[in-house]
Amino acid sequence: MNRISTKLTAYFFVTVLIMETSLMLYLHRNIIDSRTEEEFNRLLANGSNHRDVLTAYYSETTMKHIVLMEKDGDREVLITDARGEIISSSAEPEERLKKYLPPLDTINATEDQILYADWKDMPYIISVHPYQVASGPSGYVIMFQSTTSIKHLVAKLNMHFGLAGVTSVAALFIIYAFLSKFLTRPLIRMKEATEKLSKGDFDVSLPVIGKDELGELSGSIQKLAGDLERLTVERNEFLAATAHELSTPLTYLNGYSKVARRQGIQEEERNRYLDIIAEESERMKELVHNLLDLAKVDENSFTVSKESFLARAFIRDVIKLVEPSFAVKKMGLEVVMDEDFKIYADPVRLEQILLNLLDNALKYSNEASAVTLEVYKKEERTVFRITDSGLGISKQDLPFIFERLYRVEKSRSRSLGGSGIGLSVVKELVEAHGGSVEVTSQLGQGSTFTVTL
Repeated sequence: MNRISTKLTAYFFVTVLIMETSLMLYLHRNIIDSRTEEEFNRLLANGSNHRDVLTAYYSETTMKHIVLMEKDGDREVLITDARGEIISSSAEPEERLKKYLPPLDTINATEDQILYADWKDMPYIISVHPYQVASGPSGYVIMFQSTTSIKHLVAKLNMHFGLAGVTSVAALFIIYAFLSKFLTRPLIRMKEATEKLSKGDFDVSLPVIGKDELGELSGSIQKLAGDLERLTVERNEFLAATAHELSTPLTYLNGYSKVARRQGIQEEERNRYLDIIAEESERMKELVHNLLDLAKVDENSFTVSKESFLARAFIRDVIKLVEPSFAVKKMGLEVVMDEDFKIYADPVRLEQILLNLLDNALKYSNEASAVTLEVYKKEERTVFRITDSGLGISKQDLPFIFERLYRVEKSRSRSLGGSGIGLSVVKELVEAHGGSVEVTSQLGQGSTFTVTL
């Protein structure tokens, strides 16, 4: 019972079997009850007719006609007098019918009625019809209806219902075959695909099986395989690039520290070596910081502590941090903020968001170009818009730039120091604030990042 097809078949079989059995029992009982009711009514009607004729035309001749009408058929008739003596009978000998009756002198019926209705164990169903002739004679017309026809009907019903049951079981097995082909086989393929993914094998191919839930699941697994493969490649490239970039400053640190310790070198030269050591140390610090950010992204460990603060002072502090870097590259940084207002956010995390975006604009812009930072209120929310006129982002890369470890034009990004972490950190922090971040860009014409908190 480990396969879903077996479980489905078992559940379906039991459910249909219960419904079908209940329905068949209901129909079986109702058909038999209806047929026996018809036989009872017909027997009562015939007996009543005979009684009426006998009452109206009481004579030996009338009795003979009644007996002849029921002779050699599936019905029999006995006519008794008031003392219980048989005065006319369609049966020869009379004891053939009499043995199914109680003592005739004990019958005390005042109206037409079924005397015995047990068709299962008796060869006849029996009705009794009292008569009273105006001139004095009275007695009973006793009708016997053979139960053979009812028993034949029941036998046929049992046969047909049995065939229907066997056909239903066969139909269930056919349904099982279809379920296995159209439902469980795709599920088994998806299971095998996910097992391959768990082992690091992303080369999975699932067939297109329609637009229903199974089709959507198949497409999702296929997309997951592509995303995992791309993420693995990006991660490996990132780690290789990080290892390479860490090895370079470590080499400089080791080499220039040895040189700086030499005796007899001039102070100016020693300071130059120390400046290189400080520069490479700062570079290593930034790489380690990026690695820590990556760990936080993977662990979803960003915390946000919101508070209210003035926008103008906050933006001024952010600008002071990045102005030296813009000055080194001879780039302009313009702030557009028409009025001062209060921002409700985590100032530390918001600063991290803006520094990441401004650093991104700085890296991918040409020297002597300009970056604009707009800050304004829109429907009680704060909007930050950073626009550059740099390299831009292609349409193929735009959907993925906020994904972890994704880098636009990887060789270019590596040369410019991109790690594929900054924008994913921005997205995580913005969403932690309950906000949104959007980007528009054209290759070669720059990009605009819009953060709404």
